[in-house]
Amino acid sequence: MAGRTANPGQSVTSRVLAILDTFDISHTHQSLSDIARRAGLPLATAYRLVGELVAWRGLARRDDGHYEIGVRLWEVGLVGPLHLRLREVALPFLQTLYEATRENVHLAIRDGNEVLYVEKLAGHRSVPIISRNGGRLPLHATGVGKALLAHETPEFRRDYLSRPLKRPTPYTVVEPGRLVADLEHTVKRGYAVTTEEMTLGTCSVAAPILDRTGRPVAAVGAVVHSVRVDPGKLAPLIRLAAEGIAARLDANAHDAAEIDTGRTT
Repeated sequence: MAGRTANPGQSVTSRVLAILDTFDISHTHQSLSDIARRAGLPLATAYRLVGELVAWRGLARRDDGHYEIGVRLWEVGLVGPLHLRLREVALPFLQTLYEATRENVHLAIRDGNEVLYVEKLAGHRSVPIISRNGGRLPLHATGVGKALLAHETPEFRRDYLSRPLKRPTPYTVVEPGRLVADLEHTVKRGYAVTTEEMTLGTCSVAAPILDRTGRPVAAVGAVVHSVRVDPGKLAPLIRLAAEGIAARLDANAHDAAEIDTGRTT
């Protein structure tokens, strides 16, 4: 994240959010001066607000003097719909998929123009990969990202493809025409495939989790060694997991609607 420019008219809430926004998967712990610089705040202001966050347990001060996310902020995150609804519903299906494949298994959502990884299962034989829980990667270069992008609205896809696209490897598809054809193929066959587009030596296969209107809620994927992958054999297992999660989410939403309208006892 690039450093921010301090805004004298910034509210206290905005400054606190700027402090929290400096923490990400690449910056899990930081010194006070790093926080102040990345948030675009005077050191004295950062010192005061960080102190209040520590007192609330939103941040915690480590023995080395650096700060990290505190237990209270973690507790707040656990009551959000991403955890209570999506992750809890998906985890049994992800565990079944992992047991069947023994490969890296992911659950991801779209956040803006990136894919956000919200759950990951891996074992000793799984290929090393760069994605982590809470990590973000380009939509067009990942299996889960392509599965989501393929089912987004035409307007979103056009806007996304009109932007300069990163090329993490020489094999990443960034040409709009090729990418459109790839996304159309993804929709037809029901799953996405990337071969060494994010990391050399790996291949990913992913399927979307769709709601009843056909909009993408999330995606399930697996990342394997390129030399040992057979997308045609792996895809049915991944699609089964995605469809199971979608059905469970839909059933839970239906049950909640009945409770809200008083039709259940």
